[in-house]
Amino acid sequence: MSVQSGKDLLIKLDLTGDGQFETIAGLRATRISFNAETVDVTSLESQGGWRELLAGAGVKTAAISGSGVFRDAGTDERARQVFFDGETPDFQVVIPDFGVVEGPFQVSSLEYSGSHDGEATYELSLASAGAISFSAL
Repeated sequence: MSVQSGKDLLIKLDLTGDGQFETIAGLRATRISFNAETVDVTSLESQGGWRELLAGAGVKTAAISGSGVFRDAGTDERARQVFFDGETPDFQVVIPDFGVVEGPFQVSSLEYSGSHDGEATYELSLASAGAISFSAL
C-alpha cells in the first residue's frame, strides 16, 4: 500500500434516506476509530494467572469526527438537522485503499467557531447507533 492523501478520507451522509450518500463539504480533518469493550473472565483457575477474555462478548462502537469550514448549505443544514432532531441516519466513511464503513450514527457533538479575522469553522462528532458494515475496496 502506498502513502495516502488525508483529503481522500471522506465522511458521507445519506441526505434523504434513499441510499445516495453525499460528502460532507468543507471538512479539513477527519478521523474514525473502532472500539470493543472486553469482558474479563479471569478466575483462580486461569493458566499462569494470565487474564482471560470472553471472545465476542464486548460492546463494539465506532466514532467519527471531523472539522472544517462552511462550504455547502445542503450538507451543513442536514448535519444540523440530524443533531437537533436526534436522528440516526446512515453515514459512510471512505478510507482510501482500505474500504468503506457504513451504518447508522448519531451526531453527538456539533461545535461552531470563528474569529474576527478568519473563517467560520465547525467540528462534529458521531457515535455509532447500530450495526456497522465494512466493504473492502
